[in-house]
Amino acid sequence: MFSCPKASRRLCKMLRDNFCTFILTHGRAGNVITYKTLKAEGYTGPLFLVVDNEDSQIEEYQNNFGKENVLIFDKLAISKTFDTADTFEDRRTIVYARNACFDLAKEKGYRYFLELDDDYTVFAQKYDNHGRLSERKPKSLDDVFEAFLQMLDSDSRILTVAMAQGGDFIGGLKSGNWKKPVMRKAMNTFFCDVTRRFDFLGRVNEDVNTYTVLGQRGNLLFSFRNFSITQKTTQKNKGGMTEQYLDAGTYVKSFYSVMMSPSCVKIAGLNSTHVRIHHQVSWENCVPKILNEKWKK
Repeated sequence: MFSCPKASRRLCKMLRDNFCTFILTHGRAGNVITYKTLKAEGYTGPLFLVVDNEDSQIEEYQNNFGKENVLIFDKLAISKTFDTADTFEDRRTIVYARNACFDLAKEKGYRYFLELDDDYTVFAQKYDNHGRLSERKPKSLDDVFEAFLQMLDSDSRILTVAMAQGGDFIGGLKSGNWKKPVMRKAMNTFFCDVTRRFDFLGRVNEDVNTYTVLGQRGNLLFSFRNFSITQKTTQKNKGGMTEQYLDAGTYVKSFYSVMMSPSCVKIAGLNSTHVRIHHQVSWENCVPKILNEKWKK
């Protein structure tokens, strides 16, 4: 499924030559799980760690991964270029790095890039295994990434394409998400094109803020449900945004999306091992639809 057809190998090479992967990380120089996972699952392309200039572990990152592979951006400067949705000075979130990646990719000479968090333990294909939802690791992540890039490159209106997440498959093959080839959201992993720049919005819950606000404007942001990532449990992996979540809680995190998209996002209880506050998107109110021709007058 994720191999490059012979007829489009030229396109695959073009995409691969113009593509790099970024791991967005902070305070975890000794524990960048995604780096190990990428290497274990066969990714061989250009790979950079994106670190902000307020990180106390910059030197440690450079020692561990090579100075040339650690890209540093000015966090305060990038904070002035987009809407954070608040007036706080606390910058312990990932949104600044997300927006900085467009500039970093351009500076390094790449048109396409992938943004990854630093805590992914598995990249895997999801499939129907005789009536049971199963997963398998790919032989080569290079082929997987090329498939996503072809989807991004196929339509100039697509802003970003993402992989699914574990929570998208609650209910297995009977879940609503499994019945959709693509979902109108994008979280965690972002394949992007520097020629289609967009801003991630809001200091917290930036991915939900972005796909709801931009989705309402008719922009296309997708998750492909056949391939997913697994990551460490939020609030249990030291560093990154863990301290922010512990300080503010998921109620505040989720309410940023309510503030930015009150017509389609609300606060709700997420039923898991322990019920916790989470955002809930009403897709009927969020994104434009294509009407069936039977309604044509």
